[in-house]
Parts: sequence; C-alpha cells; structure tokens
Amino acid sequence: MGTIRFVKMLISANMALSLSSCNTDKAVFVTYNDPHIVYEGRIDTTKVNGAQLYWSGTSIKLNFHGASIAANMKDSDGDNYYNISIDNDIVGVIRPDTVQREYLLASGLSKKNHTVEIFKRTEWNRGNSTFQGFRINGRAKVLGPSPSPKRKMEFYGNSITAGYAVEDYSGKDSPDSTYTNNYLSYAAITARHFKAEYRCICRSGIGITISWEPLTMPEMYDRLVPQDTTSKWDFSLYSPDVVVINLLQNDSWLIDMPDHQEFKRRFGNKAPKENVIISAYQDFIVSIREHYPRAHIICALGNMDATKKDSKWPEFIYKAVNNLNDPKIDVLIIPYKNTDNHPSKQEQKVMAQKLIAFIDENVVW
Repeated sequence: MGTIRFVKMLISANMALSLSSCNTDKAVFVTYNDPHIVYEGRIDTTKVNGAQLYWSGTSIKLNFHGASIAANMKDSDGDNYYNISIDNDIVGVIRPDTVQREYLLASGLSKKNHTVEIFKRTEWNRGNSTFQGFRINGRAKVLGPSPSPKRKMEFYGNSITAGYAVEDYSGKDSPDSTYTNNYLSYAAITARHFKAEYRCICRSGIGITISWEPLTMPEMYDRLVPQDTTSKWDFSLYSPDVVVINLLQNDSWLIDMPDHQEFKRRFGNKAPKENVIISAYQDFIVSIREHYPRAHIICALGNMDATKKDSKWPEFIYKAVNNLNDPKIDVLIIPYKNTDNHPSKQEQKVMAQKLIAFIDENVVW
C-alpha cells in the first residue's frame, strides 16, 4: 500500500452529505446493531443511540455491494480520527463532528463486492464516538460477514503501543491527535501480519505502579468504558491466543520524579523498592492469566530508554516471569532505539518485525 499524505486523506465535515442525492437507486441503511456488521475491540453496542467506540484500534467492518457508502457518526469532543479502508486499502480519514451527521466514505466503486472498515486511530482520552450505521447507494446490497479470523491477539501498553505521534515526522512528539495512529503501531502491524483479530488496551503515559495521570493499567485494564469505574468488560466475550504486554516505560521515568504529584500520591516521599515493582508487575500478569488460562503471554519491554544499556527494568520483568514459572509466559526485550522521541513509523515496523519473529519461534497457534 502506498503512502497517502494525511492532508489529502482527511474527509472533513464539509464533505458530509446524504448519499440519496448521489444516485437515483434506492439507498440501504444498515443500522449499528445489524448482524452483518462486524466489530473488533471493546465496543459498547448496548446503547439505543448507537455503538460507542473508545479504545485505540477498535474497528467496524461491513461487506457490501454498491457504488457508494457513507457512515453516520458523532464524536463527543471532535478530536478522534478514523482510517477508512475499502478492500483493505486506506482511502481516507474522517474526524467526526460533535453533531451527528453522515460522512461519505467512498464513491464511484466498481461493480463488485466490497469491504469497508472504519479503524480508530486515536486514544480514549480524546473522547468517544457514536456510530449509528452505514448508508449504501447504487445497486445497494448488504453481504454476510467474512469468516472470523482463526487467530486472536490482545495488547496492553502505553504510548508506544498506541502509536502516539507516529506520524509527527518532525520528531517533536506533538500531542495533537492528528499524529497518533494506532494502525501504524507495532501491535496493529503484528496482528495484521498474522491475520489475527485485534484488541488494544492502551493509554499514553500509563504504567503498572504509577502513571503520568491518575489511572494505572491494573486499575483500568478490565473496563469496557475506560473512564467509568463501574464499567466492566466481560472477558468471556474474547479469548486471545496471544497476549502482549509492553509496560513499565513510564514507571521507569516517574519513580525518579519525587516532585511529581502522582509520585507523591502513590508513594509519598520515598520511591518503591525493586521487590515492590516486581511484585506489582507480577500481580498484573497473574490477573491476565486468570482471565486467559490458555493464552500465550509475552511480557515485552521496549523500544524506548527503559531498555537502554545497563537499565534495571528488563531484569524486573525477568524476575517476575521467573517467579511465575509458567511455560506459556515469555519475555521479549526490544532494544533501545537510541533516540529520545516516541517510535517513528519505521521504528514501529522494526518492533513489529522483532515481535513477529519472536512469535514465529515461540508460539504454537
């Protein structure tokens, strides 16, 4: 797939329209709860006003026949971006407005069957989006879903896994959500390589013992709605073959920042001892194992400075995993990329290559 510059891909609110004006053929509207639609990720489809999308990498797919297709969406903050793919090729990006409206995703399609995918690039701190359905026009027909992927993967991580600033080619790590793209993260690349169903539970700045903001991963990993303390995910709905955990990078920074408000709130005036960190990491792995007794778990770390030469953090992971003595839990340390900013598009690809090779060598699907 060729590179498409973002500025040319963005489908703005000004381009929203009703497809009924594009073709005299009767349009078909496919509501969000139609069984032909396939959702990937932790998406709340129980609301009467539409499916609610929060997490990075969540997606909506539909097989159809038609000349044009649009989606009806609304965003809580107007700060989320979605890749639009037709037949596995990215054709555009939409940024849903805070007013419910229809967005043209593709038109002038050939007279054959097609697949559309809406893929959430951005993180849950940018708010949530409501999807009400698709409108197909021009010889419109809804087709049955493709066979479910035979493999399933789930990732737990921080900004590296989220794909934070991966498209900020200036290297300045801009926090603008325009530049975050989970689709280009090592996690999503790896899942696509193995043709696996994909789940990504991530948040920039998050850690195991401490985060830049109040929530740690052990406190929110089991939620459907990330910001809601009462919202719990039903783990019986999804059983991954492989779970990849890439955490502790933020812990490695924050335990050396006694003046940070989260340090004071979590630790008081004294950093935790190594055994406390190891125990906290180990406890989180145990929680994942309890939910997924058959999964192969990969405890990864990298590729930022927590894995630089003489770093103590890889050893913490090795000790935790050794303590668990579980033959289906492995450690993968991805070398430090030797730059200060977040991983670039190319560096994410390198991470994916290392993870793919590791899985090929160690995992029996």
